[in-house]
Amino acid sequence: MEINQSYLHFLKELKQNIIQSRYAAARLANKEQLRLYLKTGWILTEKIAAEKWGNSILKNIRDSLQTELPGLRGFSDRNLYNMKLFYQAYPDHEVSQSVTAKIENPVILQSVTTELQVDFELFFSISFTHHILLLNKCKSLEERYFYIRHAATEYWSVSILEHKINEGLFKHQGRLPNNFNDTVSQELKETALQVFQDEYLWDFMSLDGDENERVIESEIVNNIRKFILGLGKGFSFIGNQYRLEVDGQEFFIDLLFFNRNLQSLVIFELKRGKFKPEYAGQLNFYLNVLDDKVKLPNENPSIGIIICKEKSNTVVEYAFKSIDSAMGAATFRTARQVPKEMKDILPDANKLSELL
Repeated sequence: MEINQSYLHFLKELKQNIIQSRYAAARLANKEQLRLYLKTGWILTEKIAAEKWGNSILKNIRDSLQTELPGLRGFSDRNLYNMKLFYQAYPDHEVSQSVTAKIENPVILQSVTTELQVDFELFFSISFTHHILLLNKCKSLEERYFYIRHAATEYWSVSILEHKINEGLFKHQGRLPNNFNDTVSQELKETALQVFQDEYLWDFMSLDGDENERVIESEIVNNIRKFILGLGKGFSFIGNQYRLEVDGQEFFIDLLFFNRNLQSLVIFELKRGKFKPEYAGQLNFYLNVLDDKVKLPNENPSIGIIICKEKSNTVVEYAFKSIDSAMGAATFRTARQVPKEMKDILPDANKLSELL
């Protein structure tokens, strides 16, 4: 048989149907599993409290279930305890009521304050492992709902979700000091605020804190996949030390990206120390040249982000004032960075080596 375009189109369509069907089946299976775990958590919570058994009974329940249902998976004593936690985290919410009261199609999952809302389907589209991670890492409902929405709509794995929690996305997204009000179009402003953070965790780096910008840049380029993961969705890497030429002189942008959601070129300028006002002028120059010589006619104006070790938001605000190019300033931290509250408690590296 001769393979022609018609056959290839048919095969592509068939493949897509199979993939979509499998995905839909997996979502349904996950939803039913979560409903079962919620119901089990409810039953365990009610019965253990009524009989005053204590959590030690969970091992007996585990053993009895294994006897009754040989080969049963997912019902270890630890998982049974997690099912209790899962239910108890949402006892007064429609998600639990949908299980215990057999409400089949609640539209919205919401807190008793009615101020926090997350789509019912999104809640049931992430795995039990995702949910337990959120229960262990996030104390407030608002924070958990924030990550549920992102994990469900951006298809985060458990490891990606954990990374986002560790970097503090909930605290830092949308809080970047910037001049977007005066430089970004109204329809893109909210997207721009959500794309960038005011602090980034670069846990792939092993830096001591004294490295210059080129060393930091080299670490990023060598770990570009992890760096992009930390940036968020929609970023494509164009290059580092991106060359611009103006009147016979050469200038080099540290890191250049394109963001699909913004349809904009994005500059990241790296500074190892504290933010200085003169950085804004340098970045403004790069953005003007980029828009004039590199940006395509259908793309939005470029955006620049200065990433430094420290910053004063007030200084940043004055530095960006009256600048026509869109820019923001963020900080970074590495896995080896000691939290500020611990600096006065722990000895420095030299003292520690003397003690040892």
